[in-house]
This record gives sequence, C-alpha cells and structure tokens, in this order.
Amino acid sequence: MGLAARLATAHLRRSAKVKLAVARTHGRQFDRAAALLVRALKRGGKVLFFGNGGSAADAQHLATELTGRYLAEHRRALPGIALTTDTSALTAIANDFGYARVFARQVEALARKGDVVVAISTAGRSPAVLEGIRAARARGAGVIGLTGARGGAMAALCDAAFIVPADDSPPIQECHIAIGHILCDCVERAFL
Repeated sequence: MGLAARLATAHLRRSAKVKLAVARTHGRQFDRAAALLVRALKRGGKVLFFGNGGSAADAQHLATELTGRYLAEHRRALPGIALTTDTSALTAIANDFGYARVFARQVEALARKGDVVVAISTAGRSPAVLEGIRAARARGAGVIGLTGARGGAMAALCDAAFIVPADDSPPIQECHIAIGHILCDCVERAFL
C-alpha cells in the first residue's frame, strides 16, 4: 500500500471514529436541534447560517440544502439564508463596525423571534460568531451551534450545541457537514 492509501485509511478511520462518538453522545442535541428547525420553519420562520472560512462554506452549503433540496425533489423551498455570501454587506459592516460585528449586524436586521440561527465555529471562540449568537438571543431566535474541541465560549450560548470531540479542524469540519446533513434530512422529512 502506497503513502496516499495509508494516509487515506488513517484519515477515514479517524473521521469515522469522531462521527461515531458524536452519534453516541449527541442524541439529545439532534432531537432538540431538529425540533427547533422544524418548529421555526412550520411557523413561517427562517434559518440563518454563519461562520468563518471553511465554516462559511459549510453555512452556504447547508442553507442551500433548505432552499433547494436535500434529497427530496417534491417539497417546498424552505428559507435558509447564509450570512456569508453578500460581499457588500460583509465588507461594509466590517469596515464601518469592525469585523466582530459582521454577523451580528445582519442578524439584527434579519432575525425575528422564532427564527433559528446555525452558528459554526471549529474552536467556538470566533468573536464574529459569538457576537452573531448574542444578537440572535437578543432577538428571540433559537441558536444551534456546531463547534469542536471543548466548545469554547460558544457552547453555553446555544440551545443545542454539537461539540465535536476533536482538536484539529479537518475532522471537526467533516463532522459539522455530517451533522448539518442529518438535520436537513430531519427537516425535509417533516415537510414531505
């Protein structure tokens, strides 16, 4: 077996181990998060997603699973909005208010009581993500957090916190997208 094959085996085994650990320990968070999302969407609310870097890409990916489809073609479009895609808003807010306010300002403009935000941060310490969560709580929105390591300051601010038991970004981010897919599957089943 060559180097690439050995690396692939080790990487995939580690990824599977982390995902199985989340499956064993986060059942209540899955139930709580799915209920928050379904309730918000059935009552006409929306889901706002945000994060930095790779987590910004995950936010966009998961928002699209709601507005487009996850698997089912015959369900209505659901309002999922990634706060990471409007470059004019991102750059203007960062310039005028500082980068730490980039998500909070958008949440203040868009979130209403009963909406849900999905905040994604591998370490749970991003000032911009934490400010976005605080703005959501002030608006009466539910908060689902996807983080890693020990959850950082973020975990205590969430209604449902998924703390992936890993310390480096790759397995955390791989697990975040799996968690997001599971939640999208739960939402989609509720609307079929």
